[in-house]
Amino acid sequence: MARLDPFYATIYNADHVVADDVIAPPYDIGAPARAGLAARSSYNAIHVELPVAVPELGMDPYRAAADLFEQWHCEGTLAVTDRPCFALYRMTFRDEGGTLRTTVGVLGALGLDPEHTGQVLPHEQTIARDRHDRLSLLRTARTNFSPIWALSLADGFANLCESAVAKAREPWRATDEDGVLHERWIVTDAGVLSALSELAATAPVLIADGHHRYETACAYLEEDPARRGADAVLALVGELSEQELSVRAIHRLVRGVDPVGFARDLERSFVVSDGPDDPVALREEMRSRGALGLLSTAGSWLLEPRPELLDPAADDLDSSRLAAVLGHLGVNDVSYQHGVHEVVTAVKNGVADAAVLLRPASIEQIAATARGRRRMPPKSTFFWPKPRTGMVFRELERA
Repeated sequence: MARLDPFYATIYNADHVVADDVIAPPYDIGAPARAGLAARSSYNAIHVELPVAVPELGMDPYRAAADLFEQWHCEGTLAVTDRPCFALYRMTFRDEGGTLRTTVGVLGALGLDPEHTGQVLPHEQTIARDRHDRLSLLRTARTNFSPIWALSLADGFANLCESAVAKAREPWRATDEDGVLHERWIVTDAGVLSALSELAATAPVLIADGHHRYETACAYLEEDPARRGADAVLALVGELSEQELSVRAIHRLVRGVDPVGFARDLERSFVVSDGPDDPVALREEMRSRGALGLLSTAGSWLLEPRPELLDPAADDLDSSRLAAVLGHLGVNDVSYQHGVHEVVTAVKNGVADAAVLLRPASIEQIAATARGRRRMPPKSTFFWPKPRTGMVFRELERA
């Protein structure tokens, strides 16, 4: 089933940097967030994860990232483990209900499954623009800067990781802007490496986050299967378990519509009724009534799917249902936002004409979609918190 191998890990030299200053989210963040991270440290991982061009040196963003990463090596800011390893990784956080939780896994080289034999199970569609950007970076820098996040269907994988953590030495720690504690342990013990690889090999893995990076890796392998290290991708592998995961919804911001007319058009597919103005109360009503929510400056509504809406939707998911409806209505100016506060602000400030709030997909729905070899619409799930770029890098030339 899944192949998870140790690798030569490239890591920050703890004597050169402060961990909090150099970690970053995955690449799909806005310009203001990128600027803030870049200003935090000249060694912040965002400089290579989401690079910018250096026109005065004739460098496009991808060449700039590759050259900067090499410069960090030369300065001693980066180090490479002297033997193949796994990196145990734990995130400690409070979920939306305020409960303190942890999720644990292992950073390793996850074998690719370009023939779709069932070793690796994607569950979301991807966007071509993002795949092209990531492929250009991989071709030039030949480095997995950020891990994808995969979930093993092997029972007991999280317990095995926790057991290994209990025996490990002091971790490298960083706290992100959301207050999430990220901890990493480099492990080279042969017994631990074998135990983790062998258990991972008993079941397939489901991609939780990083579909674009995974498909990029497959495309890179297809270009030249003989490329060193191209048959795997850096991945955080955890366990597909309710106890280990927190899944949030990703909402839709809609532009180019009249809010009242849009609500009226939606009546063909939904029973539309007035909803509470308070977003928290609206989300509670959504949960209790099995509805989506619609926000605009003209008001808020509950959208309860009509029975006939189940036919064009691929799955019993808000994202699938809404994708079918928007496609039928010809609405295509849609963007994505997981934060409800940000959604409300976008509507109030006129950034969006309307917003549709979705309910999060359940772990069971995600697993069923992947096992059935189906794909949810893009941006259907937001696993949180996300593993940080900068905890570990994987250079393909060192594989």
